[in-house]
Amino acid sequence: MDVRFLHTADLHLDTPFKGVTHFPEEKLAELRESTFQAFSTFIQYALETKPDFIVIVGDIYDGAHRSLRAQLKFQEGMEALAEAEIPVFLSYGNHDHLKGTWTRFDLPENVTVFREEVVRKRITVRGETVNIFGFSYPERHVRESMIDAYPVAETDGIHIGLLHGSVEGDESHAVYAPFTKEALLAKRYHYWALGHIHKRQALHENPPIVYPGNLQGRHRNEQGMKGFYEVTIENGKATRQFVPASSIVFDTLSISCAGVEHAGDWLAICEEALSHYQAKHHVAAIVALEMVDIDEQAAALFRQSNREEWLSVLREVMQKKSPFIWVNELTYAHSLKTNDAIQSMMNPVFDTMEQWTTEQWEDVLQDVYQHTRSIPYLERLTNEDFEAIQTEVKRNLMTELIERG
Repeated sequence: MDVRFLHTADLHLDTPFKGVTHFPEEKLAELRESTFQAFSTFIQYALETKPDFIVIVGDIYDGAHRSLRAQLKFQEGMEALAEAEIPVFLSYGNHDHLKGTWTRFDLPENVTVFREEVVRKRITVRGETVNIFGFSYPERHVRESMIDAYPVAETDGIHIGLLHGSVEGDESHAVYAPFTKEALLAKRYHYWALGHIHKRQALHENPPIVYPGNLQGRHRNEQGMKGFYEVTIENGKATRQFVPASSIVFDTLSISCAGVEHAGDWLAICEEALSHYQAKHHVAAIVALEMVDIDEQAAALFRQSNREEWLSVLREVMQKKSPFIWVNELTYAHSLKTNDAIQSMMNPVFDTMEQWTTEQWEDVLQDVYQHTRSIPYLERLTNEDFEAIQTEVKRNLMTELIERG
């Protein structure tokens, strides 16, 4: 006898997209609708495949105030599942915690919502008892471990844990409800359905301890196709299959500029790479292009026009292509062969940045991240954030130097 369910998390409905520059007005609505479209894809898949139940592990909404439209769209999805008699078990995370203020929509009876204490919910699937454990965040910051509140599995039935949190000691993301893999394995559950980390990954395979990632990438640091998992538990063993859901993907392409002498050569190379990407993925995309293998000839070419001019021409070439693809950014790789004088001048700067401690980075960024008006709205910077900032600084410095010669 098998039990089949869908596992999703981090929907972040109604995300306000940021950082997409000069985006065409006629496509802006499509971008802003992408979280809803990905959610619609998820609901449609559930209606077509009829899983035994669904688990949603936190951050359904992008903020504690939960916009009316986001709640309406979510309620409509839950009602569609109710008509199809598909149960849903959900918990709220740090973004949509229970202390938020919002105008409430009543969810249909097929939806079971976990409250602030870890509790067990039961469902019977073709005579098999399924035990589902979880909790919702009572407030935005849950710093303490919640693992001790999850009971060890009993001998009978299937046991599934819902946990919106992060691995203890891993500061690549804001650390909430920290846990260790060993602590989860000690509970002897058949499947751990995780949320909070937006990158799809498995911390353990048997039994699976799994982050599905979010349904829709929201910026360039959330690259590639996003989606959810379809999970089957048969004879006590869980297997899973990834199901794509993104309506728009963020990505980065590297463009080799070796031997590029004329603008037409560069445009042809970029167009070929972007068209190949479209043909392969069949999805709308927002991409950053990184120029690599930059020799003296290519560097001299790029100095003849600024980045915005290069971008403008390339966007014009690509605007009639389908599916839609938008070149959001153009950078020059700092680690490759550009002008030797430029490289030797910047190497000490890059070396210094790489040696900075977390405290030194925080000191540099304190005007933004320690400002009294910013603190309530910004998460504490993680190691991943510092690495991303360092990479961006390097790109911008090298780009400026190449353009200015």
